[in-house]
Amino acid sequence: MASLGNPKNTIEIIQKYEFMFQKKFGQNFLIDTHVLEKIISSAGVSKDDCVLEIGPGIGTMTQYLAENARQVVAVEIDKNLIPILGETLAAYDNVTVINEDILKVDIKEIAEKYNDGRPIKVVANLPYYITTPIIMGLFESGVPIDNITVMVQKEVADRMQEGPGSKDYGALSLAVQYYAEPEIVAIVPPNCFIPRPNVGSAVIRLTRHKEMPVKVNDVEHMFRIIRASFNQRRKTLQNGLNNSPEIPYTKEKILAAIEQMGLPATVRGEALSLEQFAQLSDILGEK
Repeated sequence: MASLGNPKNTIEIIQKYEFMFQKKFGQNFLIDTHVLEKIISSAGVSKDDCVLEIGPGIGTMTQYLAENARQVVAVEIDKNLIPILGETLAAYDNVTVINEDILKVDIKEIAEKYNDGRPIKVVANLPYYITTPIIMGLFESGVPIDNITVMVQKEVADRMQEGPGSKDYGALSLAVQYYAEPEIVAIVPPNCFIPRPNVGSAVIRLTRHKEMPVKVNDVEHMFRIIRASFNQRRKTLQNGLNNSPEIPYTKEKILAAIEQMGLPATVRGEALSLEQFAQLSDILGEK
């Protein structure tokens, strides 16, 4: 099968199957071989690896992955793409295509079945509206993951890397950095896709921490506090927590905890580091 990294081959197969791009699935197919090679090398895909690919589309990256990995499991939600993948991946006996919604798939089961429970690598070209739930779902599932290398909207990639005090810093930055080390490995302009998206994209690699960067008594509790702190960005930390139905503490308790940390009563959530959120979570949890 001809490489789909070549735009001509991509257009031919889309026309052959009269494939219609679906807005609801945020479909943009990559047509740049340099970017494909960059993703494979950044993820460190080798013949020992089992790779989970989310949203293979017509199989452009899947072909590259199949050439480089031992096993590829590709999860595609759009049933109209399944016959196309049947053709574009016909030459590879190390690819399994699953027609499912990734948010409903048991990824642990995939790791067990195809990789004896060893850490898998995840590669994806993600539509921006579903980036956060997919990435958080992967981390929170407790599935053994080595790294996640994903194509996302550039501003989402920037957000994942941000530290305290920046306007892009938020719950996503903290969640990603709690689980992994984020690094942007490529900036990808719109002309690398069919159809062209309206925004620039970036490839970001999230390397799973061997040990968590902070110790916290209750991770879920910490993330409830983090979400509440950023839900109303203009508000102080104290008011953000006090206004949240997820946070059961009185205003006095919240203020006492903030003061115990040596922070001013007027501090905003975006000023706190991951360590400080862990500390705040532990203090409130004890009260």
